[in-house]
Amino acid sequence: MLTRLDRLVDEIAALHSKLILLVGRPGGGKTALMAELANRRGAKVMNVGAALGRRLAALPQRQRALQANVAMREVADEYASGDLLLLDNIELLFDQSLKLDPLDLLKRHAHARRVVAVWPGELRDGRLSYAQMGHPEYQDYGLDGLVPFESESFGEG
Repeated sequence: MLTRLDRLVDEIAALHSKLILLVGRPGGGKTALMAELANRRGAKVMNVGAALGRRLAALPQRQRALQANVAMREVADEYASGDLLLLDNIELLFDQSLKLDPLDLLKRHAHARRVVAVWPGELRDGRLSYAQMGHPEYQDYGLDGLVPFESESFGEG
């Protein structure tokens, strides 16, 4: 599975939007797969919650939504390895107080470089979702402009 993902990272370089979303069940090894990919590529994985959270915590509450996009771009630039950005723990992007569209934000990053992100929701019937319908952070998206990669319990067994 790592080899398949590694090959896909090379193949998306020619696409307009170079976004791969790593989708799988909770506890299915997505983080381990991302770590192996980072190791193979000599890259580092950005823990979005920790890295962006630290940057935003230094700002007054009312400035966070205004600065979230800029802060994410700056932190992403620090973590990117050449034209490759690996993202995990992106749940902070769904925080309603930041007023972000998480998938749109990821797609914008994927215009300039290849982005592989662990998706914290699920893929069902050709739709990506985050949280359950009725939850304040619920999101539902089509698959336009991205490449879903479904992990199958990497590293288990």
